[in-house]
Amino acid sequence: MKSKLLYILLLVSSGLFFACSNYDSFSNNPSFRLSFSEDTIRFDTLVSTISSPTKTLYVFNNNSDGLRVSNIRLQKGEESLFRVNVDGEYLAYSSGNDYLIRKNDSIIVRIEVTMPESGNADTVTYSDELLFSLENGAQQRVLLTAGAFDAYIIHGMFIESDSTLETDKPYLIYDSLVIAKGATLDLLPGTKLLMHDSTAVDIYGRINAQGTIEKPIVFRGARTDRMFDYLFYDNTPSRWKGVTIHQGSFNNTFVNTDLHSGRWGIQVDSTSLDDVALTMQNCIIHNVGGDGLNLNNCSAEILNTQISNTLGDCVSVYGGAYIFRHCTIAQYYPLSYDRGDALYVANVDFNGFHHELRYIHVLNSVIMGYADDVIMGNMSPEYEDSENYYFRNCFLRTVGENDDKHFFSCKFDNEKMELQGEKNFMVFDTHNFVYDFTPDSLSEIRNMADPLLMNGLTTDRLGRSRTADEAPDAGCYEYIMPAKE
Repeated sequence: MKSKLLYILLLVSSGLFFACSNYDSFSNNPSFRLSFSEDTIRFDTLVSTISSPTKTLYVFNNNSDGLRVSNIRLQKGEESLFRVNVDGEYLAYSSGNDYLIRKNDSIIVRIEVTMPESGNADTVTYSDELLFSLENGAQQRVLLTAGAFDAYIIHGMFIESDSTLETDKPYLIYDSLVIAKGATLDLLPGTKLLMHDSTAVDIYGRINAQGTIEKPIVFRGARTDRMFDYLFYDNTPSRWKGVTIHQGSFNNTFVNTDLHSGRWGIQVDSTSLDDVALTMQNCIIHNVGGDGLNLNNCSAEILNTQISNTLGDCVSVYGGAYIFRHCTIAQYYPLSYDRGDALYVANVDFNGFHHELRYIHVLNSVIMGYADDVIMGNMSPEYEDSENYYFRNCFLRTVGENDDKHFFSCKFDNEKMELQGEKNFMVFDTHNFVYDFTPDSLSEIRNMADPLLMNGLTTDRLGRSRTADEAPDAGCYEYIMPAKE
């Protein structure tokens, strides 16, 4: 019995020995190579002096035997701007390093970079190579590339007196941008404000943002890299907070301004209706994690402006006095079925308080979205039949065909949900979150606006003529027939 038991133990130990030996064997076969998850590690445009996000490279040994990697190094050595960690250890340059990769196994390489200031107004690119020297004599490489631009880096911007920001490089703002009461902040064409994820803009004084079509003013998040290979963080919402115009602030102006990827767009606190709190012209508010434009018992004029794709309402109105002229309000927020309305109009708020809705006039505009009815509201009985709010020469996704008190010369979209975007607009890419709300050549939006209601808006948001064809289009974009080849 004892000899039989000894025989079994010998067999088991022999099997383990040969199994371990096979697993731990390494080959110098000159044809064996490593495989990489990427042949190039790209760092999208970074801000100089700010450390990049960490990128991960997987290194696989798919061969029939183990491989010895005698050395992993950066081609530029200690002068390289890249930082590399291999399987949890910082890549050292002063001493040798070797790595054993068993068959069907892998190692993990993590890479970061910090680009120095260049003093150049343009984006500066940099590259290096990560070299893998195998014991069998082969050498393999992975390209590392990065680009960066200089920026003014500010932790808390407080505007106490009239000021104008420089335009030679963007501003990266942490914490907050506050305009004090009595102060005006002027923003010139080409000003770019990159907001950290905790940053809000609070206006107690006044902002005067005067961009141009060629050089718009931009409010956006600070992340310049990609969430996925196909998707930039800049195309996703809630990358920063948003803009708040506080009570007592008047004559705020945004012209040719692009504001996107915030938790909210612009919200205006309740204030006097006798002075205009906000004027917007040729602007865009897009891809927002809350309300795009939230107006509370104030006076505002919104012209030639796109407000689109918000988790909350694209535009929400509680009392006040407003004109929307040649606007495109499009509720196609792609990340949730529980999205808000395109336009919400009320004189009664959620707390039951009543607000004076002096008027809201929507002219030559487009209000569209996924829902069967994207224009909703909450009106007290005295406002239900009043004519202080109306829509004229608009293309609308709502029920209004039989309401001749509030809808004049309007067209109503009754198509199935899945056909709305593709039918009416030029680009409707829900995969990459890319949209162009210019009317398609066959769209009903075309030629339905009233020239008498343009009030000087003879060009669209991008400067294209509204008078070059049969009639102006509704919304902030004019269809332009492609030139014949």
